[in-house]
Amino acid sequence: GINAEYGVMLATANDEKPAEGKPEVKESGGGKPKPVVILTLGMAGSGKTCFMQRINAYLHAKEKQPYVINLDPAVFEVPYPANIDIRDSVKYKEVMKQYQLGPNGGIITALNLFATKFDQVLSILEKKEDLDFILVDTPGQIEVFTWSASGTIISEAIARSYPTVIAYVMDTVRCTNPVTFMSNMMYACSIMYKTRLPLIVVMNKIDVVDNKFAVDWMADFETFQEALDAHPSYSSNLSRSMSLVLDEFYKDLRSVGISAVTGSGCTSFFSAVSGAVKEYYEEYLPYLEELRSAIRTRKQGEMEEQMKKLKVDRGEEVPLHQGSQDDELYSSNLPPSFSNYEDPEGSDEDNEEDVQYEDTSMAEASFDRFRLT
Repeated sequence: GINAEYGVMLATANDEKPAEGKPEVKESGGGKPKPVVILTLGMAGSGKTCFMQRINAYLHAKEKQPYVINLDPAVFEVPYPANIDIRDSVKYKEVMKQYQLGPNGGIITALNLFATKFDQVLSILEKKEDLDFILVDTPGQIEVFTWSASGTIISEAIARSYPTVIAYVMDTVRCTNPVTFMSNMMYACSIMYKTRLPLIVVMNKIDVVDNKFAVDWMADFETFQEALDAHPSYSSNLSRSMSLVLDEFYKDLRSVGISAVTGSGCTSFFSAVSGAVKEYYEEYLPYLEELRSAIRTRKQGEMEEQMKKLKVDRGEEVPLHQGSQDDELYSSNLPPSFSNYEDPEGSDEDNEEDVQYEDTSMAEASFDRFRLT
């Protein structure tokens, strides 16, 4: 069963070359580097769960300590031992029955329920010591996690606490069609810009089809155009246009070929993870700090505004302006005829005829507008 397969994978992983080791990350408060989170996403059937099984076995073989979290409530069984499993907390079929939902609605609702208690998951992780990696498996329907509120809450909560890398798994066999390849690249691009987290494109199933063709398509625009010419259709014309847009996206994109069956490419994958962790500290954390600073500034402004309203409600004196600077500003905005006029003290209606205006053109122009012809 599962334990036998797991033992075979451990033996296979031992035959690989030594890994470059755990990515060096900044130390946490206790002096030990924080564990790296690998958040696995991908289209249905791309091999996410098998990929999770492979890297979990690989890390055990290299004497690294992974902590595995399964967030797919609809999976029948997982081929790896999960430390935290959403199925232990939320019963997917009961959710469908109770709320009268379909399959996707049941998954989203189960994730929503689990997300309300995700702070407890973070508390458990904080108590764990000597962890090297945290592996997170997501539902088979990628849109259910990527574009849902619960998926956003979970991914952002993890990314705020630990260095996080997204592993986007794609089916290399299906991507031999250039239109399908472009669809996967568009989805990877949208995920990266939505989450702002470092992303690695994992080209799975290279034991069936080598991923060299995909690497060539990303490196050479003309090669991809030639592949599209062999598949003339409306969608291929759209893919041709989108390939120009994604040309900049390819330049800094990390991609590795891997086989979840044979274990080939695991060493390259964790080398890419090392570079992605560095990107997390250099780019994502500064962005996160800017976001926090903006939120603090906004909340401070809202608090000051509430305090002003509270003083008004209590009848306390609230200055309408801030002294002579506002007076000067008010005076400078008056028309010339008013700004040069000084009203003598004690003046009354009897001496109104003594008031002189330097400029009467404005008044004359106003009367001319209403003059009868």
